[in-house]
Amino acid sequence: MRDGAFLTGKILIAMPGIGDPRFERALVLVCTHDEGHAMGIAVNRPVEGLTLPDLLSRLEISTTTELAPDLVLLGGPVDRERGFVIHTDDYMAGEHSLPVSEGLALTATREVLEAMAGSDRPPRRALLALGYSGWGAGQLEHEIRENVWLTCEADEELIFGADHASKWSRALAKLGIDPSLLSSAAGRA
Repeated sequence: MRDGAFLTGKILIAMPGIGDPRFERALVLVCTHDEGHAMGIAVNRPVEGLTLPDLLSRLEISTTTELAPDLVLLGGPVDRERGFVIHTDDYMAGEHSLPVSEGLALTATREVLEAMAGSDRPPRRALLALGYSGWGAGQLEHEIRENVWLTCEADEELIFGADHASKWSRALAKLGIDPSLLSSAAGRA
């Protein structure tokens, strides 16, 4: 990566043959990236059978509005018992919300779940993920050089859209890439 060219707010697109089934066809929103580390949330890996209303009920968070049966996502392999909410920045929990990019934030408190369950001040759009993906110093940059990930600009449909099965292909299409033409064999020119 060029000096200062960090990927916070971008989408990582897993290349075929990534070699880790936890990331096959994954899209990861990079929530923070600097010289010391990177952290992101996968936005297209639903936990089958677990919806937001189900999880809020398990956490004994009462809802005051009808919630869509949005699926809870698997954000990554690290700290899977912890919830992370990516949301529009019309909701912010002060120092507990991390700005990700223009219009997006990340919050990992019970208060954001209560806001999502209520009609008082919920974010316009939000998703709940369990766990996150993390990289140490230079690790993500190395993986990008090794053609493990492509990057694209984030947009609300890639992040919040309910059609998780097509997100990977749609992200590649943003780059003008036909997924059927990609090889699982990595190489460098």
